[in-house]
Parts: sequence; structure tokens; C-alpha cells
Amino acid sequence: MLRAVSFAKHPPVESLDGLIAHGWHVEWALPGGAQLAQDVLPFPAVNVSVGTAPPEGADPGPGPFPVRAYVTGMTRTLTRRVLSASGRNVALRSTIGGFAAWVDDVRDLQPAGRELPPEQFGIGLNAEDIHAIPIEQAIHELMTAAADALACRPARAVRDAREVASWARRAEEDPRIRTVEQWARAVGVSSRTLQRLVPGAVGAGPSWILRRFRLLAAIERARTGCGVRWAQVAADLGYADQAHLSRAVKDALGVSPREYAARQTAPRPAASNGSVRPPPT
Repeated sequence: MLRAVSFAKHPPVESLDGLIAHGWHVEWALPGGAQLAQDVLPFPAVNVSVGTAPPEGADPGPGPFPVRAYVTGMTRTLTRRVLSASGRNVALRSTIGGFAAWVDDVRDLQPAGRELPPEQFGIGLNAEDIHAIPIEQAIHELMTAAADALACRPARAVRDAREVASWARRAEEDPRIRTVEQWARAVGVSSRTLQRLVPGAVGAGPSWILRRFRLLAAIERARTGCGVRWAQVAADLGYADQAHLSRAVKDALGVSPREYAARQTAPRPAASNGSVRPPPT
């Protein structure tokens, strides 16, 4: 089954450095009435997509779905898309805070799962044309359109988005940063500055983002499978105890860390309704 689905990332062009983390694509061709459930981890970023991806949900109906261009904001819970028939999706994923270069307030993209037209953000895309060309070229067209849209945005907005994205990257990469005060000291600004700039650039406040980084780190540990010492993971990531860690993971994924870890090592059927590991889009 996994041979019928391919996923890859593509580096951003220089003009989008600090704003776009990467381009990515998924392409699939499933036999007969086969389906493949794709669970996507919650992540504080924005995606600009073109393709035939199914709508979110466990029962989107049979594919193929129409070609469309759309923007989706950050998610707070696990989302599921069920692939069927054949199709592809090409996309750009923003850095954390980077999409503020294209919109005054990223919170306007919420609620999660809402699909908005790229033209709303000045990104002109012809979905049918992009879908008809090879993947590498399609990714390039997406990046070109996104870069062109920046010319109509205030320079300060673009500069601030890059700065917030650099702050977020620092917090994401340093597990010792567990409080807003520690984060502010690490990037050389006041806690008040973080509280003022981060929500509109990312879509959530600094405290929530730090908790999300810890949660994603815990989920990454779970991906290694069974045998993880969860009490030690909780201590390493700054949770009060294992119970607090377990509740955080279950709130996001619907299952405990142990259950999620077990799913990663369970044999995957070559049948029609498998569930794949969440792609790091």
C-alpha cells in the first residue's frame, strides 16, 4: 500500500527564506475501492495547497475530488484525510509565524480546517494549470506566486514575520525553553513583546506554542515505538509528571502515548483501510 503513496519535501527559494519552511507534495494511486487514512499532526503553521486532496474528515466520500487551490491555517488537534482513487497535492508550508508576511493577523484563518482562497492573501494561482505540470515545476510556480505577493505587502510586515519565525525556531530547537520569560531572554526581547507579536503572527499565544513544542517532542518520542520510558520523557520535557504528559497527548491525538507508540510498530495491512503515520507537513 505504501508504494502507492509518495511524499517529499522541497527547499524554499531564497526570497522566501525564513517565511516558508519547505514545499511538499503527496501523490497517490490506490487500486479499486481502496482507501488510506492519513492522520496529520497538529502544527502551528499555514499551508498553501493546490491539488485534489479530499476534505478533512473520516468519511469524505469517494474520490477523485476536484482540483482546487486553498490556504489552511494552523491546527490544534489531529486531523484526518482519507485518500482514495488517485491524485496529488503540492503545497508550501510556512515557518511558524512566517505567514504573517502575507496576512495582518493569522488568527483570521481560523477555525481549523477552513479552506480560504489564496487570492485573499495576494497569491494568484491557476489551480488547473499548476495541477497539469510536473511536481517540481508546480512547486516552483507556488513559490513564485508567493514571492510575488510579498511585493504588495508592507516591508515591516515581512520583516516582523521573519523575526517572529526566528524566535519560534529558537524555542522549537531548544528544549530548555519552557516559559515565556525564558523564551524572551533567549531571543533578546521582553515577554510583553512576545505576547504582543506572536499571537497575530502564529495564531496562538507564546505559552500555547511552548506547550505545543513539548507535545510534538513527546509524540516524536512515541514514534520510536514501544519501550519508551514515559516517566523519563515527561521529566525531560518539563511535564509535572507522566499523567500530565499522557493527558496532553491524549487531548491532541485521542489516544495515550503508549497506544500511539504501539500503533507505530503494529504491522500495517496491505488492505484498503490502513492508517499512515502523520506526514511532517
